[in-house]
Amino acid sequence: MSANLQTPIDYLKGVGPNRADLLRSELGIQTYQDLINLFPNRYIDRTRYYKIDELQQNNAEVQVIGRITGFREVAQKRGKRLVADFRDDTGVMELVWFRGQKWIRDSLKTGQTYVIFGKTNWFNGKFSMPHPDMELQSEHESNLRSAMQAIYPSTEKLSNKGITNRVTTKIMQQLFLETKGRFIETLPDSLLAELKLLSKSEALFNIHFPKNPELLARAQFRLKFEELFYIQLQLIIKNLIHKSKIKGFTFDKVGDYFNTFYKEHLPFDLTNAQKRVLKEIRQDLGSNAQMNRLLQGDVGSGKTIVAFMSMLMGLDNGFQCCLMAPTAILSVQHYQGLSELCKPLGISISLLTGSTKTSDRKIIHENLENGDLQILIGTHALLEDKVKFKNLGLAIIDEQHRFGVAQRSKLWHKNTLPPNILVMTATPIPRTLAMSVYGDLDISVIDELPAGRKPIKTVHRYDSNRLKVFKFIRDEIALGRQVYIVYPLIQESEKMDYKDLMDGYESVAREFPMPDYQISIVHGKMKPADKDFEMERFVKGETQIMVATTVIEVGVNVPNASVMIIESAERFGLSQLHQLRGRVGRGAEQSYCILMTGHKLSQDSKTRLETMVRSSDGFEIAEVDLKLRGPGDIMGTQQSGVLNLRIADIVKDKDILQQARYYAKNILKVDPSLALPENKAILHTYRQMSKYRNIWNYIS
Repeated sequence: MSANLQTPIDYLKGVGPNRADLLRSELGIQTYQDLINLFPNRYIDRTRYYKIDELQQNNAEVQVIGRITGFREVAQKRGKRLVADFRDDTGVMELVWFRGQKWIRDSLKTGQTYVIFGKTNWFNGKFSMPHPDMELQSEHESNLRSAMQAIYPSTEKLSNKGITNRVTTKIMQQLFLETKGRFIETLPDSLLAELKLLSKSEALFNIHFPKNPELLARAQFRLKFEELFYIQLQLIIKNLIHKSKIKGFTFDKVGDYFNTFYKEHLPFDLTNAQKRVLKEIRQDLGSNAQMNRLLQGDVGSGKTIVAFMSMLMGLDNGFQCCLMAPTAILSVQHYQGLSELCKPLGISISLLTGSTKTSDRKIIHENLENGDLQILIGTHALLEDKVKFKNLGLAIIDEQHRFGVAQRSKLWHKNTLPPNILVMTATPIPRTLAMSVYGDLDISVIDELPAGRKPIKTVHRYDSNRLKVFKFIRDEIALGRQVYIVYPLIQESEKMDYKDLMDGYESVAREFPMPDYQISIVHGKMKPADKDFEMERFVKGETQIMVATTVIEVGVNVPNASVMIIESAERFGLSQLHQLRGRVGRGAEQSYCILMTGHKLSQDSKTRLETMVRSSDGFEIAEVDLKLRGPGDIMGTQQSGVLNLRIADIVKDKDILQQARYYAKNILKVDPSLALPENKAILHTYRQMSKYRNIWNYIS
């Protein structure tokens, strides 16, 4: 190849040190490689030239051929603007510049023929074009260009410093001249042939200088496929390495604990989905590789019983197990639920949180180290260095997105061998996202609810119906049920939120006066002990109404609560609404979720509310959420880096993603170490990837 793509951008003809600094700081372009991967945002069809008398008042981008016949300066509020008369044989229009006037006066000449391009404005009976792209007709005709013109990502600073789209296009042309447009192929011939893909060089040329719309579409497909293919390849290889290198504890038998529980103490029949997932976990635990599995299941789908039965497999093989939850309330609930299941089997189980007494801690630490304690439930407190197990065989993590990677790896180091890991989440992750972000974990899904669970009825009501809603609450409380009323909490406006919550609490207290009604209130400003006290009263049924901010989102289990009212529901994201709704519907009674809003709603808010009313399927809701918010938001900051995609879009290109994963899997199935001659291109690219962390930095 003529030019090395790792050459710093400073050395490209026409760039120089100043432009190079700007390209680095504004767009992160360090090398030729980064520039070639600066893909256009959109394209403009420049095959057509308009006459001035054909222009329409539609603010569109057009190109016109004509001559400048004169300049003038016009005073305005701040400074002055430069105006030129531009004429062709059908009429005259104005060109306007608000900045860079001296340079423009010096570089543009009257009487010469120019091709101008830009957005037109109609003002005072005349068309004008602010800051047009201009080039001499003679240059315009000799340039390397295509009918479809690429528009590149830019920033205000770049345009202010004169790096316009035209300049970017020129630099890009220079790059193609220096490299002679030849780029190393990254995909094997068999794949190019089977999928009828453009070659790497053709795809790159046609993404920057497309000859026609059809070639542009083929170039985009080729580059999207390649990007997603290599992400999947990396994740699948990571998983394979994990399985071959990281040995786990093998649970080779299913013994008395599991069998006795299954035959004599199982509180209800397992659903087919639960049975399927248990089988998948059983296979993992029986292999000699460390289990690394993500268990997804909607709120109330019965993940906990699957987790407990997985622990029983651990105990049957002489290992200890632990379950870590993100909050004290949640870990107490897990502890209470699991203690009941452990009693008839004579299993020793303890709870460890930040508020466990020192004397109790000592006993727990001792029993863990000598192996008397079989199951430990707790919060982050499990990660403390003092907590040492005799032989931890299985660690279960609930609501994984609340724990960082560093915290997970602490659990690993509690042993000589890392324990088997099962991660549980009630936040359904759309398939496409799970394949990309958790592609290195094996995924199990519980996709059916236990029998006898009634679907929650969800309705949307406006603030003007509030009195009817209050009457409905009274009727439900009269039947012995309990009610949540939740207010949004958005960090930026905490004062306002606190005021909303307090106003809301007062109006509820007026409608439901003591002593007939008791109300709990829980919000972020309270001390943890006060919060726990209020929660406890509601759990015991001493209060009928719980007014709260979103602190109750995760894991509070009150089977008797049958109504969830979400105030200002338009201020919540879809996944939050779905999580909140999952706090009711845990008993046998019909449950309700009422979404309260004002009348002014954005289109997105309407979509969210309609989705909630229509569907109770967490996976469908997650797909809609992904379309509305994009992948970065859903994964939260710590994960979104994985999806820093250059050209593919996880939502729009999910079919390409599935195709890419399919081919990556098949190639690795036949040739796990990519040693076959036909996979030479893949191996080379994969090695380059490992060298330059950013995925695209090698794919050329």
